[in-house]
Amino acid sequence: MEITWHGQYCFRMTERATLTVVTDPFDASTGEEPPKLRADVVTITRDDPAHNNISAVVGAQRGDVRIVRGPGEYEMGGVFITGVAMKAEAKKGAAAERGTVYTFNFDGLTVVHLGGLSFVPSQAQVEALETVDVLLVPVGGGDGLNAAQASEIISLIEPSIVVPMNYRTAGESSRKLDGVTKFLKEMGLSEARTQESLKVTKSALPEDTQVILLEVK
Repeated sequence: MEITWHGQYCFRMTERATLTVVTDPFDASTGEEPPKLRADVVTITRDDPAHNNISAVVGAQRGDVRIVRGPGEYEMGGVFITGVAMKAEAKKGAAAERGTVYTFNFDGLTVVHLGGLSFVPSQAQVEALETVDVLLVPVGGGDGLNAAQASEIISLIEPSIVVPMNYRTAGESSRKLDGVTKFLKEMGLSEARTQESLKVTKSALPEDTQVILLEVK
């Protein structure tokens, strides 16, 4: 399968003979021009402009775009999608933070998109994700996980491949985010491989966790 990053929390995932999925398309009000994408399914992790701009996505070859919001199990065109509810421990005097994390199973390859998650889930919540081959994780702070939180979650999940998202890039101007270097230091890395897209198969997964940086398309 192939995964491309379109900035912020937005990815496009394609696999031959199955559906094309777009995650968390963002609105221009976030300060960046939203991409124009084609897909069969759009998943939304949070109902705000950084995650829910479904107007940026038009239907691909299979007709209208189908929208997935919130927890549940969905089977669409050979792709199994599971929305897993996440809830932080409530702090005194404040409502508990909530979020939805999506697991995508493309012919045995499991991709997990943490989306707008802003807290470290409990061990029980992490175990609900089961085996994770590719983890798409926010690392730059703001309204999502920061570098230290992302590193902690990765140690709990132990994915084969980690793809960071929602960090300050060269074109970033309006949102206050950390750059990816801070995250790499948390992971004990001085650098990571950068590529245009991630093409991966179940049989070619690395034995040890590997961080791959994607260019914004």
